[in-house]
Amino acid sequence: MDIRPFKANEKGLNRFFGPLEAKIMDIVWSEPDISIRDVQSRLAAGKNVAFNTVMTVMNRLADKGLLRKRTEGRVTLYSPAQTKEQFLVTRSKELTLELVDELGSLAVHHMLDVLEEADPLLLNKLKQKIESMKKDASS
Repeated sequence: MDIRPFKANEKGLNRFFGPLEAKIMDIVWSEPDISIRDVQSRLAAGKNVAFNTVMTVMNRLADKGLLRKRTEGRVTLYSPAQTKEQFLVTRSKELTLELVDELGSLAVHHMLDVLEEADPLLLNKLKQKIESMKKDASS
C-alpha cells in the first residue's frame, strides 16, 4: 500500500490521509460495497463535494491498494482492502519499526516513559508479551 508519510501534527485518520481521503475511508469502512454517488451523498451532509472529485480520490485510493473496486451492472462498487483495525495495526507496526530503526534505544526508552502513565492493564499485557518473548528466545 502506498500511503503518505505519517503526519504527527494531525489527529485520527488525517495522520495517514488527506482530509477528504480520511472521510471517504471512514465511509467505506462503515459501508463496504458502496458507490461513488453514495459516498458523495454522505459527504454532502458536511459540504458539497463534486462527483468527479470523489471519483478521483476513490480511484487514487484504489490505485494505492486501499480500496478494491468491482463493477456490478453499470455501477462500480468500492470496498476496503483491509478493515480499519487491520489498517491501523499495520500502520502502527510500520511506524514503530521506523522509529526503532531510526532512533534505536532512544525510541524504546521514550515509549517506556509514556507507559509509566498508561493503564495498568496495558502494562500487564506488555509484561506478558516480554515474558513470552524471553521464553521464545531461550527455546
